[in-house]
Amino acid sequence: MTDDLKKSAVTGQAAPPKGRAGYNRFLLLVAGLGGLLYGVDVGIIAGALPYMEATFKDAATGQTLNAGQLSFIVAAVLLGSVISTLFAGMLADWLGRKKLMAASGILFVVSIPMIALAHGYWPLVFGRLLQGISGGLIGVVIPLYLAECLGASSRGKGTGIFQWLLTLGIVVAALIAMYFSYQVDAVKALHDPQKLFEFQDHAWRSIFWVSLPPGILFVIGSVIVSESPRWLFRRGRKDAALAALLRSRSDEQAQIELREMQAAAAAETARASVVGAQFKESLLRRKYVIPFLLACVILACNQATGVNSVIGYNPTILFQAGLSDLQSHWGYVILTTVNFVFTIFGVMLVDKKGRKFLLSFGSAGIIVSLVCAGLLFRNAEKSRVDVKAAVQAMVTSDQKVSLPFDETTAAGLLGDKFAAAEPSLPKNLIVIYSYGDFRAATAVKRSNDPDKTPVQISRAGCLPPNKVAAFFQNPFADLDAAKTAPLKIDNALISTVPSERNGWLVALCMFSFMAFFALGPGVCVWLALSELMPTRIRSNGMSIALLINQAVSTTIAATFLPTVGKYGYGTLFFVFAGFTVVYFLTATFLLPETKGKTLEEIEEHFEGAK
Repeated sequence: MTDDLKKSAVTGQAAPPKGRAGYNRFLLLVAGLGGLLYGVDVGIIAGALPYMEATFKDAATGQTLNAGQLSFIVAAVLLGSVISTLFAGMLADWLGRKKLMAASGILFVVSIPMIALAHGYWPLVFGRLLQGISGGLIGVVIPLYLAECLGASSRGKGTGIFQWLLTLGIVVAALIAMYFSYQVDAVKALHDPQKLFEFQDHAWRSIFWVSLPPGILFVIGSVIVSESPRWLFRRGRKDAALAALLRSRSDEQAQIELREMQAAAAAETARASVVGAQFKESLLRRKYVIPFLLACVILACNQATGVNSVIGYNPTILFQAGLSDLQSHWGYVILTTVNFVFTIFGVMLVDKKGRKFLLSFGSAGIIVSLVCAGLLFRNAEKSRVDVKAAVQAMVTSDQKVSLPFDETTAAGLLGDKFAAAEPSLPKNLIVIYSYGDFRAATAVKRSNDPDKTPVQISRAGCLPPNKVAAFFQNPFADLDAAKTAPLKIDNALISTVPSERNGWLVALCMFSFMAFFALGPGVCVWLALSELMPTRIRSNGMSIALLINQAVSTTIAATFLPTVGKYGYGTLFFVFAGFTVVYFLTATFLLPETKGKTLEEIEEHFEGAK
């Protein structure tokens, strides 16, 4: 390697000319808009979900959404991400980075009217799937694009801006939801159920419409930016690669990087002269296998902290903890703001303190936060009383239940246990029920809620509409048998609504969780992908690792509400804490520090690992 090459690869580049520095900023802005869309994908459902739950009825069946369907609507984005992540690496190599970025933006834009205009369950699910497919493509192609387009001195900043604007997307989604929460609260004061229903229906649809402009801007930006010079070079388009480099670098810098590409291509050709040796080089040597497995464990544990569920269900969690509807939405705004602010600190510290330190420190803080939240919920959930026998007796001949829930109903269901259940305080009710192999949970109902709509339990609210959906919900279930199975009330849990003080203590635990996550895993997870994965397997390795990441996230989201209904939030938070212990041990004892090291030095470390 020449002195110029060493300077370019190790010490970084000089600042590009002024006009080309402007293009670099524009490139970062476009990539950041991709992060913004990814954040909107994750965060927007939290604000829309309560109003969707209260008003959405399938035009074909006339049924409202049950807990299983709500979970699947949340999980559909993650399922879409799993599908697209599997093929994102191949698509990025086939179409090019720029075209795939534009395609992912178009999918997001198309999904918005599909969701906002939906009057059936499946159009709603399909729109959310499109959003997930868009997010999965963005999660792979944007880091790839940044790594291949930015100079060595700008790559860390690029990854940081992507993550920073991702968290901003979640904040924006929370602020939009907060605005509509105030509007809904004002309509509630009119004590007109019909107006309240109509405005809540308008609110969740508008929340999705407002997210459309960033998607349009991202598509326009993706069309304007240049294709990745390294992708162009690998396609044999040397002149186009040089032209792409010249948009962001000086003439001298562009020529140096072009020579680097030529040297790397020559070395790769030499290594590939023996096909068997290349296979062994790419897949079997420890310097590829160990970092790949480490990246997979880190990404799986990253989701097993429960972060997407904590964000996606945060208003519901805080409502269950004892806060009012308005306070719950304010708590969600604070949570997303904490995520946004502490991500900035994480970006500032990652090159000073190192990846290993931040991952260990962040995961340790997450464990403490989850355990404290679990203890608070465990204490509050001690008052739960199972009245399943009383509710089972209400099942009609057509295997349905319609249960109005207010203070009088709560007293009747509790019977002689009512006096011991703090009768002066409002109560929560959640019913877990099943038809054959399929189980569902109702939404939580509060006895002092001004909305007097009864809790409805029916077969249509539990069973998937077809065998494809049944497979994703429960691959071992018999849908045909469930269509004639009797309704079984597994649990009907009544608990005292916790105090407002308890609600804010849980909120503080959630804020602490988010702060530690943003400082460590939130920032370092993208760097783990780009730094741990060896160059020769980076595209496919990223797809496989992100697939595992999304599969874990999808499983958690799909089972979250029914699990909470049966075992409570306390148990679930303890499970999340257990997975985070694995995360902490992996980061502390198995992960090497990669701060200040070249990719070649990292590969050499794993080559010599014992």
